[in-house]
Amino acid sequence: MELLLAALGGCTAVDVDLVTSRRAEPTRFAVTVSGDKIRDPEAGNRMENVTVTFAVAFPAGADGDRAREALPRSLRQSHDRLCTVSRTVELGTPVTMVDASDRGPAEPR
Repeated sequence: MELLLAALGGCTAVDVDLVTSRRAEPTRFAVTVSGDKIRDPEAGNRMENVTVTFAVAFPAGADGDRAREALPRSLRQSHDRLCTVSRTVELGTPVTMVDASDRGPAEPR
């Protein structure tokens, strides 16, 4: 769970930073990801209420103003199409489990 949340936060943070830092370097850039682990004997364990929270600040001035204006749009773009991690989680991509124990050393894909 922790790695999934870290991947989600990291993926989105990269997207947002790429867009906003073209306008101004942030003076604060903090990302917090949280969620509730649900233990469900019928439907299986999963996470719910996953939230990615950004606390970003930019310097005063025209460049900082442009970065602040770009922040909401960059968050939407990351969520809606850019962040592969959040898109995969939200779309519910199937996962295949393969037992390759008797095949010897792992072969590169």
